[in-house]
Amino acid sequence: MKNILLIGSGGRESTFAWKLSQSEELNQLYITPGNAGTGAYGVNLNLAVDDFEGIGSFVLENGIHMVIVGPEAPLVAGISDYFEAHPRLKYIPVIGPAKQGAMLEGSKDFSKQFMIKHNIPTAAYGTFTSASLAEGIEFLKRLKPPYVLKADGLAAGKGVLICDELVQARLELSSMLIEEKFGEASSKVVIEEFLNGIELSVFVITDGDNYKILPAAKDYKRIGEGDTGLNTGGMGAISPVVFADDEFMQKVEERIVKPTINGLKQDKIPYRGFIFIGLMNVGGEPFVIEYNCRMGDPETEVVLPRIKSDLVEVMEAVGNGSLDEVDLEIDPRFATTVMLVSDGYPGKYEKGKAIKNLDKVTESLVFHAGTKKDESGQVLTNGGRVIALTSFGDTMQEALGKSFRTAEVVDFDGKYYRKDIGFDLQGKVLQK
Repeated sequence: MKNILLIGSGGRESTFAWKLSQSEELNQLYITPGNAGTGAYGVNLNLAVDDFEGIGSFVLENGIHMVIVGPEAPLVAGISDYFEAHPRLKYIPVIGPAKQGAMLEGSKDFSKQFMIKHNIPTAAYGTFTSASLAEGIEFLKRLKPPYVLKADGLAAGKGVLICDELVQARLELSSMLIEEKFGEASSKVVIEEFLNGIELSVFVITDGDNYKILPAAKDYKRIGEGDTGLNTGGMGAISPVVFADDEFMQKVEERIVKPTINGLKQDKIPYRGFIFIGLMNVGGEPFVIEYNCRMGDPETEVVLPRIKSDLVEVMEAVGNGSLDEVDLEIDPRFATTVMLVSDGYPGKYEKGKAIKNLDKVTESLVFHAGTKKDESGQVLTNGGRVIALTSFGDTMQEALGKSFRTAEVVDFDGKYYRKDIGFDLQGKVLQK
């Protein structure tokens, strides 16, 4: 029986808490800092995700057997390294890469260099700073529109801009590098060739040597219907992805997953945890858009529910290097999630709105993202993305119907959600 500490506070961590709590191997689950939903599956703690000393002390004082890190920030800041360097904590497995491995997400330039070095298909690119702004503008002139600009560092999922006009791209590049539009994250900017295709997310879990490919998913980043408006952290997701047939996924494994795992080993980069591979399907050929060093959100809300295997056993195998001995059993049904967000998101929005009718949900799983409880126990909004509503169905349309109906049931002042999740997949057939 294991005591587990889960780090994070979003919809991803709510889903992890829900799934971990189903294991007969689990004794006690702690979540820090958690949210109004995670408390149903374990004990929420008041420790910040970057308080490594506080987290380490709690782990030692409470007999924690394993730490699972949800968000990217503590991984990029080196929580795994902190544990590894501590004389007593180094025996506690941390599911999440060391700082060097987390640079796959922490630096777009680092990840692009890694892809080029290991012959992993990706878009042509250049990296520029304020000192090389003029060269950046010349590079833009050599590309065809639209133009893709990416802040090198972490920008909470909002550091990617796609500009249709060269003038706009030049202005945005200057804004990122000179005016620090994304702060320190855009002190370097990666400019990429635009890949014309359809996106999907592939998730891999590795113990540093062995790996398993988890169910693929497709998320919807734009705030507006028809994929319009500003980028968000994600407005919904679907799994499986209808165009990711066996032939396509075989290409992904051979050309991307294997070279990634082998490249990490070759470069002596320790990696134990999840690798999120953002892909573009360009005419049936996979290209890597980006790596993340953790599970995606809201993709986690459709990927984990489809995994029938005991998640604690899987995490243990990652921790002790025996992932090759684990079989993943996957639910063949479709899972869809629809995100309820606050009015004004991803710009300014208000918090503290009462969330109603959670007790009336019958067709969907409810995963809290930006929520908290007041002193009376009332659940309130506490973020831009508030709640994810995940449903199963034998078809994508059946699952979406349940999620959309539940989105009408759960209510709060200023609630907004996209009513067209999956619009670009309608009519496509999953190839078995």
